[in-house]
Amino acid sequence: MKTSSALDKGVDVVGGIPHFERTMADGAASVKLLCEIAAERGPLVDMHCDESDDPLSRHIETLAFETQRLGLQGRVNGSHCTSMHSMDNYYVSKLIPLIAESQVSVIANPLINITLQGRHDTYPKRRGMTRVPELMAAGVNVAFGHDCVMDPWYGMGSGDMLEVAHMGLHVAQMTSQKGIRACFDAVTTNAAKVMHLQGYGLEVGCDASFVLLQAHNLSRGDSLAGESVEGMEEGDAAGGDGRGGGAVAAATAITNNQLYAFLFPVAFFPVVSWLLWASLAKSLAISLARCGRYS
Repeated sequence: MKTSSALDKGVDVVGGIPHFERTMADGAASVKLLCEIAAERGPLVDMHCDESDDPLSRHIETLAFETQRLGLQGRVNGSHCTSMHSMDNYYVSKLIPLIAESQVSVIANPLINITLQGRHDTYPKRRGMTRVPELMAAGVNVAFGHDCVMDPWYGMGSGDMLEVAHMGLHVAQMTSQKGIRACFDAVTTNAAKVMHLQGYGLEVGCDASFVLLQAHNLSRGDSLAGESVEGMEEGDAAGGDGRGGGAVAAATAITNNQLYAFLFPVAFFPVVSWLLWASLAKSLAISLARCGRYS
């Protein structure tokens, strides 16, 4: 089997795209098979689930069930899940608790979801992104991804996760102070949890990789459009001395003085190369640390 061969060569995530199978039954069977391979071999799972406007595309339900059946809690992610925006509320009231119980994480991709979904609609036209606030409220770990950056599906990407968060809060109408903070989390800490990143955070000993932004307040909209003033990857600053320990100490000092600091992993999930998303994400991972007040 090609999946097993890829794992033998070092791929560290099992992925699939069940809604591309010819029938719903074939899609469900592919989810079952791929999760069984992951349970046997040990890697993480990222399934491109239900990237569709069809409310009957329900492979996320199968993914959550198989996660529980095989004991894969905490290792499985469902990307996109856009069909959820078209599902009836009664079914969703059953589905979201199942996702939460199975500890399946969800990655919404605001830029591509708002671009591709609703293409068959005239008016009113659906927004297309999954139910981010409702999933978060149920305790599901929700992250935002960029998905396509420059390919046939979407050629306007910048790779800037602040742009992703900015679009996400608009599409999901998460414009409250709490909502803005949640959108920051979706491109920082939540994304790091999905990818099981090691050495992530502001604690002493973590990787000194971050970007400083000039902004006023975490809960204001301008915090998502802050001007980058410094970047550092594993202690190597642009124009700096590359002392990683000093960067960690500086970030800790910022936090202790009640300025805000965020680490920013690039959650980049190309549609075609789903088996390679985590390896690619890790190789591109950067961090975001932002200040609470600069003049």
